[in-house]
Amino acid sequence: MTTTPSLTQDELKTLVGQAALQYVVPGDIVGVGTGSTVNKFIDALATMKNQIKGAVSSSVASTERLKAIGIPVLDANDVESLAVYIDGADEIDGKGHMVKGGGAALTREKIVAALARRFVCIADESKLVQVLGQFPLPVEVIPMAANHVARRFAAMGGQAQLRMRDGQPLVTDNGQQILDVRGLSITDPLAFESDINQWPGVVTVGVFAHQKASVCLLGTAQGVNTLTY
Repeated sequence: MTTTPSLTQDELKTLVGQAALQYVVPGDIVGVGTGSTVNKFIDALATMKNQIKGAVSSSVASTERLKAIGIPVLDANDVESLAVYIDGADEIDGKGHMVKGGGAALTREKIVAALARRFVCIADESKLVQVLGQFPLPVEVIPMAANHVARRFAAMGGQAQLRMRDGQPLVTDNGQQILDVRGLSITDPLAFESDINQWPGVVTVGVFAHQKASVCLLGTAQGVNTLTY
């Protein structure tokens, strides 16, 4: 790896965004996630936009960014499968399990990830953790269930807060709300995800264990570290 001392977090994001291009399959449709690191990937994807058929996007924001650089965006219903889905993470552990949803797009991210044969996570090294749960866990909920779901998290030691924007509950691209849950230690991500997804009113929990990463491109001071799971 080449040594790149004193890179800022923004520069690390640019580094892994560019590194992800090697996983894009020419002639295919690429799955594209959401967030500041993914924005760097989209910028890099502009250099090979004529080599791909298009993209399936996990958010309105990413769709707009892709269209702005001339990449066609397809509806997920029109695509049977994707070779690769490239997205960031708020946390990732040593087995490729992630916490996602800081950008409020977790439901659509999980749908696009499920279409893909390979999930490539792009992140800076601050996102690598031993145990998931330090980052507040996003949970997309149907509004009428928010308090009920919050009480269930309280019973397991978590503190759930409704995510707000401009003094009002944030509304997702799906018209739902987000609870951010603090105080959790998620030692068995697979079982945890399966359990929470069964709670009435939960649309999606932000643990990605069933749709875990197969590769993580981790931006470090020494360059891009490739982790394979």
